[in-house]
Amino acid sequence: MGLLDSLKKAFSKPYKTISVAEAKELLGSGATLIDVRSAQEWRTGRAPQARHVPLDRLQGSATGFNRNRPVIAVCASGVRSASAARLLASQGYDAYSVRGGMAAWRQAGEPVR
Repeated sequence: MGLLDSLKKAFSKPYKTISVAEAKELLGSGATLIDVRSAQEWRTGRAPQARHVPLDRLQGSATGFNRNRPVIAVCASGVRSASAARLLASQGYDAYSVRGGMAAWRQAGEPVR
């Protein structure tokens, strides 16, 4: 492995950032969607299939997720979900973060309850 390959590996993200459409495709294949926003934000509207796991709770434990299925994190804008995806990836999950968060979810016309 050359120096460039070593640098790419050292600075690469351990998770993938995906669009709402890509998230929907993964959900159709059995992925788990977790919403890492606060309880107050969760009550303002969420994706129907999302499980609520606030980021601070996720940092303590990610148990309960199937390691054989992708885990997609969503927040308000994509910042906290990136942190969640990084954490999940470090624990061995196939992790994703939704680019733009719930704002993008709503803008794409996806259902919110």
